[in-house]
Amino acid sequence: MMLPRRSFLGVAAATALTAARKPLLPVGIELYAVRDELSKDLMGTVRAVAKMGYEVVEFYSPYYQWTADYSRQVRKTLDDAGVRCLSTHNSAAVFTPEALPKAMELNQIIGSKTLVMASAGRVSGIDGWKTVADRLTQASGQLKSAGMRAGFHNHKIEFVAIDGQRPMDVLAGGTPKDVTLQFDVGTRLEAGQDPVAWIEAHPGRIRSTHLKDWGANSGAERGFRVLFGEGDVPWKKVLAAAESKGGAEYHLIEQEGSRFSSLESAQKCLDAYRRLRGVKS
Repeated sequence: MMLPRRSFLGVAAATALTAARKPLLPVGIELYAVRDELSKDLMGTVRAVAKMGYEVVEFYSPYYQWTADYSRQVRKTLDDAGVRCLSTHNSAAVFTPEALPKAMELNQIIGSKTLVMASAGRVSGIDGWKTVADRLTQASGQLKSAGMRAGFHNHKIEFVAIDGQRPMDVLAGGTPKDVTLQFDVGTRLEAGQDPVAWIEAHPGRIRSTHLKDWGANSGAERGFRVLFGEGDVPWKKVLAAAESKGGAEYHLIEQEGSRFSSLESAQKCLDAYRRLRGVKS
């Protein structure tokens, strides 16, 4: 059947728009956001967030106490639930030649390719941050031989200058480009600095993000207690920059606490993220 010219042009335009629209990156959850539930029932919590629609999970430092056998059980749960673990959060103590091999073994079992330093711990002065950069660089070489990466997760402190230098600039400049600068968006805003500017200044290095909102002003439900989309982060600009220039491969929603239970918060944040991206629930 022949289509009228106007209908044909409409179909052609819709087809072109669909072809041009890129698929969304996987969205996951930093499991610290549901740590209360995770500590009681790890496998059940993984299944619960997968059921919500999360595609990726990120385990944090207690995983280092697992055995290889338990890690294989976790991997089976991940596979059965249809969710992946692409990275883990680790204490600074893991990033030594002696401790790293165990972390590498556990990460390989669960499918993770990136070991992120969640915090540098207590660091003294800019020279101390240079030492942290050296440790990340050394670990990066050790991980690279196994097809893995090192990473660093920022907080507000890394964006506060010491003697005119910001620790994050020291870490970014003192590590090879294959070290991921995992971007915790809200803490950059907490420091009073533009999150988009950071992404654009480090193209290709923002391979994963922590989508944590931040709400200025006082109040019990401001700060990091706001849910995704309720705070001051310009999310559309941040996501566009992270995906077009930052080299983001996946996003992770993180919530430190809110007026809802942790699992309710996880669901509400994911729902808000989907609305922002135009995804139907």
